[in-house]
Amino acid sequence: MFSRIFIARPRLAIVIAILITLAGTLALLNIPVAQYPKISPPEIRVDTVYPGASAEVVADSVAAPLEAEINGVEDMLYMSSTCSNNGSYRLSVTFEVDTDPDIAQVNVQNRVQQAVPKLPAEVTEQGVSVRTRSSDILGVITFFSEDRGQDVLFLSNYVSINVKDALTRLSGVSEAYIFGALDYSMRIWMDPERLTSLGLTADDVITAIRQQNIQAATGSIGTAPGSENQQVQYTLRAKGRLKAVEDFEAIVIRSNPQGGILRLKDVARVELGAQSYASRSTFNGVPSVNMAIYRTSGANALQTVKQVEAEMKRLSQRFPPGMKYRLSYDTTRYVQAAIQEIVLMLMITFLMVVGVTYVFLQDWRATLIPALSIPVSLVGTFAVLLILGFSANTITLFALILAIGLVVDDAIVVVENVQRVMEEEGLSPSAAAEKAMGQVTSPIISTTLVMLAVFVPVGFIPGITGQLYRQFAVTLSTSVIFSSFIALTLSPALCATLLRVHRPIQRGPLAWFSRLLGAFRNGYVATAAWLIRRKLVVFFVFVLVFAGTWYMFVSRPTSFLPDEDQGIIFINVQLPDASSLTRTNRVMDAVSALLKNTPGVSHVIRGQWIQPPQRQQ
Repeated sequence: MFSRIFIARPRLAIVIAILITLAGTLALLNIPVAQYPKISPPEIRVDTVYPGASAEVVADSVAAPLEAEINGVEDMLYMSSTCSNNGSYRLSVTFEVDTDPDIAQVNVQNRVQQAVPKLPAEVTEQGVSVRTRSSDILGVITFFSEDRGQDVLFLSNYVSINVKDALTRLSGVSEAYIFGALDYSMRIWMDPERLTSLGLTADDVITAIRQQNIQAATGSIGTAPGSENQQVQYTLRAKGRLKAVEDFEAIVIRSNPQGGILRLKDVARVELGAQSYASRSTFNGVPSVNMAIYRTSGANALQTVKQVEAEMKRLSQRFPPGMKYRLSYDTTRYVQAAIQEIVLMLMITFLMVVGVTYVFLQDWRATLIPALSIPVSLVGTFAVLLILGFSANTITLFALILAIGLVVDDAIVVVENVQRVMEEEGLSPSAAAEKAMGQVTSPIISTTLVMLAVFVPVGFIPGITGQLYRQFAVTLSTSVIFSSFIALTLSPALCATLLRVHRPIQRGPLAWFSRLLGAFRNGYVATAAWLIRRKLVVFFVFVLVFAGTWYMFVSRPTSFLPDEDQGIIFINVQLPDASSLTRTNRVMDAVSALLKNTPGVSHVIRGQWIQPPQRQQ
C-alpha cells in the first residue's frame, strides 16, 4: 500500500509537504499579477503615409500591394485596414490567441519587405512601420502646466524626448504611447495668390527646399595623393540641414541674371510648430499631454506600475518650472483592491472550513491535520501556475476559494476513518492509520478522478472563452491533485503521529450538535434506502432538477465577463463628418463642464482628434 511508506516514515511525508510549500511560496512571490488572464489575441499594426493622396489612391497604390503580401501570414485570424484622405494608412493584423507576438511581428515584417518595392517612392521615403500593440494597458500619465507657462507643443516634445524612452526601458513596459503627439516640425504656409502672380507652383517651392536642405559631404584638404611637403590634412565642414526659421526663410526659390533673388519668406510664412494640429487634450480644462503605458506579456502589473511611479518621481525632479504630471488612469488600483478582497475571502473561507471541521470532528488534534493539509495544496498550486506561464488573477484566485472546500474533503475522510477504526477496534494510531488507508485509498483516487472529469474538459474549450477559463480549470485540477496526494501521504502520517483516542463530548452545544447530526444521519440513511426501492421517484426528481437547471440557464442574462465598477467611464462623442476642430472644441467644452460638475467625478481627461474621411476594408 502506497500510504504505508509514509505512515512508517512520517518525516518523509513532512519533508515532501515542506518542499511543495516552498516551491509554491517562491512561485507566489514571482508570479505575474493581473486582473484577468491574457485573453486578447495579439495584434500587429502596419502604418505608413502617402503625402497628398486621397483615400482611394491610398487604397489602390498602398493597401493593395501590402495586403496582397500580408494576407495568409502564419496564424492570422483576420485583418482590417483604414485609408484616410490625409494619405495615412493603417493595417491591423489579428492573430490567434496563443501566437507569440514577437514571431508574428517578424512574419509580418518579412511580408511587408516583399511589398515595399511595389509601393510608391513617396511612401518608401516616409517608411513603413510594423509594431506590436499590446492591449494590456496599465495606465495613463497626464502631463500639464499648472500655470500654463508651457504650451502643449513644448510639453509633448519634452515628454517624447525625456520621458518616453526612460519609461520604455523599464522592465514590464512594452510601449509608452503619446496620444496625439505634437512633434516639432518646420511649418511652411504658402501664399497661393503670391505664387500665382509669380508663376510658381507648390512643387517649385518643395523642390527648392529639398535641394537646399541637405547634408552634403564636402571632402577634405591635404589628403593623399598630394604634395610631399604637406604637413596636415583638414576635413571640410559645411552647413548641413537647416534648423532655424531664418535659415528656411533664406532659401532661394528663383533668381535672374540681373541679380534678383526670390526667397521662401517672400512667398510663404515659416514657423516652428507642430507636425499636426488635428488633436487636442485637456486635463480638467487645462491643456495636457496624455501618455499610455502598456504592459509586456507575463509582467507583474502591480510591480510594473510601482516602477513607473518611481521613475516618474525621479524624472519629475528635472521638469521645467510649472510642469506637473499625474497618473490619471491606473488599472492596477482595481486589481489591487480586487486581489486584497480575494485574499481576505481566502482567509475567511479557510477559517470557516477549519471551524466547521472542528464542530464535526470535535477534536483539536483531528482538526489540525486538515488545517495543515489545506495550505500545502493551495500554495503548491502556484508553482504549477508559474511553470505553465499563468498569472495570479481574479479567475485563478476565485478558483482557489472554491478549491478550499474541495481540498479539505480528502483529509477529513482520512481523519474520520482513522478515528473510527481507533474507537471501534481499539488499535494504536499507527495501526489504525494503516488499516484505515487500506479502506479509503481507492475512494480518494476515485473521487479525484471524478472531479478531474468535471474540471479538465473546461481547459480544452477553444477560442477566447477557453483562454479565459483554462486557468480556472488548471487551478482547480492542480489543487485537487495535490489534495489527493497529501491525503495519501501527509494526512495518514500526521494521523499516526498526532491522533489519540478520542472521547466523545457528552455535554454542551457540541454534544447537542452530535446528537442532532446522528439523527440527520439516520434519517438520510432511511431516506436513501427508501429511494433505492423506488427508482421512478428518483428519476422524477432528477428530471425536475435538470429542467430547473436548464430553465435558469436559458432565462438568466449572459455576458462574457461580469460588469464591475472600475472607477472610470469612457464617453465617445462623434460629430458629423468634416466638422472643424473649433466646432469640436465647443462641444467638448460643454461635455467636459457637465462631467466635471457631476458629483463623484475626480477629474476629466479629454482627448479629441480630427479624423479625415476614411475608407475601410
